[in-house]
Amino acid sequence: MTRDISQNAAQRIAQRFPGLAAEAAPAGIVVPAESLLEIAAFLKENPDLALDYLAAITAVDYLDHFEVVYHMTSITHNHSLMLKVRLPGRENLALPSLTSLWQGADLQEREVYDLMGIAFSGHPNMKRVLLWDGFQGHPLRKDFIYEPS
Repeated sequence: MTRDISQNAAQRIAQRFPGLAAEAAPAGIVVPAESLLEIAAFLKENPDLALDYLAAITAVDYLDHFEVVYHMTSITHNHSLMLKVRLPGRENLALPSLTSLWQGADLQEREVYDLMGIAFSGHPNMKRVLLWDGFQGHPLRKDFIYEPS
């Protein structure tokens, strides 16, 4: 089992990015969307953190906002971190893709796009992965209503 490094990572992010509004939450760190790629690169490349494995990406619909959640692990140090990004609203939701840092983000970002409607800019192949191209809507959103044709 890995140990959580949320508090330590939050302090390191604050030192590396002064003035950045990174919030240490009980279950991880919440960072601004516009800083996601830069912070993720720091978490991966910093030798003391070395979060070299992106275990999972998922999203949560809170009706008034979405959260995209990244579960990261360091194989070297046996610790883990949950990084979260909040996206207000329900339309035109986008984050930068992390595929340039972790190839494993490819399929997971496509799944989040397909089921929740959150796009990832800079993704090499941003298209549906589970549903067909003509499918209307995103079925894991709380406001999704299936209307068969």
